Order: sequence, then C-alpha cells, then structure tokens
Amino acid sequence: MTEGGGSFPYRRIVDDLRAEITAARRAPGERLPSEHDLAAQYAASRPTVRRAIAVLKAEGLVVSEQGRGMFVRSTPHVRLLLSGANYRKHRNAGLSGFNAQVREQGQVPEQRLLDVVAIPASSDIAQRLHLAENERVVVRKRLFMINDRPVAFCDSYYAEAMVKGTVIAKPQRIKGGVNGFIEDPAGPIRRRIARSVDELSARMPSRNEFDGLQLAAGVPVVDIVRTVYDTNGNPVEVQHTVAAADRHQFQYEVSMI
Repeated sequence: MTEGGGSFPYRRIVDDLRAEITAARRAPGERLPSEHDLAAQYAASRPTVRRAIAVLKAEGLVVSEQGRGMFVRSTPHVRLLLSGANYRKHRNAGLSGFNAQVREQGQVPEQRLLDVVAIPASSDIAQRLHLAENERVVVRKRLFMINDRPVAFCDSYYAEAMVKGTVIAKPQRIKGGVNGFIEDPAGPIRRRIARSVDELSARMPSRNEFDGLQLAAGVPVVDIVRTVYDTNGNPVEVQHTVAAADRHQFQYEVSMI
C-alpha cells in the first residue's frame, strides 16, 4: 500500500521502535537509524519518519541531539522500598533512605537543598500536623538527583514550635538527615519515628515541574504526600514529593502483625 492508504506506515515505525526499546533490544543511549535509513527500511517518506519520531519523543522514549541524530532516552531509575526494617537499617547507618537505596543500585544520589523558609501552614498541612490553620511551619525544599539528573522535588514541613532554633530551621545540610536529628536521644527534640502514611496520585506536571525535572512531553508525575508519626501517634513531618513517573518504582512492605 502507499502511504496514503490504510497501512499508516508511521504507526508501523512507532510500534516497531517502541517494542524494541521497551523490550531492551535497543539500549538506553543507543543511536537509532537515521531518517534516511528508516525511510528506506519502511519504504516511507522522510515526513512520515519524522512523524513517527515525534510520537516516540512525546512518549519519552527517544531524544534528538542537534548534529548527532536520534537516541534511545537514557533515564535514571530507582526502586524505592518503604519498610520499617529498611528505615531502621539506613537510620542506623546515618543515611537517608533515598541516598542509601540509590547507592545500593549502583547510582549516584544527591539532595540539593533549595530553600528553608518559615510560612503560615495551609489548611491541609495544618490538619496533617495537628496545628491551627495559619500556625507557622518550617519548610525544607529539596531537589533529588540521580547521576546528575533531577528525579523529584520534595518539600518537608515541620511545626515551627518543634524545630525553631534548631538546624532544621536553618538553610544548611544536616549530618545524618533530619529524622536522625529528630530521633537523637541527646538532641533537643528526641521523638522516635514509628510509622508513616503515604497518599499517592498520578497527574500531569505543572510547567515548573516539567522544566525543573526535565521531563519529556507526555510523562506524568507521581504526587506523594507522606505523614510521619512518632511512637505516641503524633505527626512529626509532612513530606510532599513530586516524582518523575518514568524514573521511579515504588515498593511498600506492610507488616500486618
């Protein structure tokens, strides 16, 4: 059939390349055949090939580099396991769960501290932290990186009354992480973390999230709100994370004992 018929050659190009990429028959970073070669292989025109490549770009599978060609998109990916045993193992080692698990998977983690501010709590944050609406909270804003690529924004909220005057309220990194400081038996807070409750939803990113996480067109984000409780059942922290959906796999282990 000709290109104007019912065979839709661009769809065959899309389907074939997508299948090769998702089945790992084409490795991340691998260069794809040129437009000329694909046009010859599928007996298609160059505009048809470009249309197929545009679809694969929109799906986040392919990137183009000026003067070099088209490549399978190389995406850092991390599997995050949330369990009590994992949390304690990393806390005892003085590591954050994110950093520890990224390293265990042979990649390089980084947490960039973007800002630390004290603001009135929104109604949602106030409710989760058992505060009066507009009571002040300290927010620590971070960007999580893997292999120098952004993978998630994470804002952590704490009642100002709990953290005022401590390193948590200051724009500096905290050795051993915030939870290590909160749990330090010789520190000013001395509250032991007992459990957390996560609420996950998927959505399309805002413009700032799209740009900041360097997302491909069509890639959604996972919106995660985690409320962390101490052994007395009182909320200690609320984390709001916006994670690139194509760079994460979440695994939860729940003890039913």
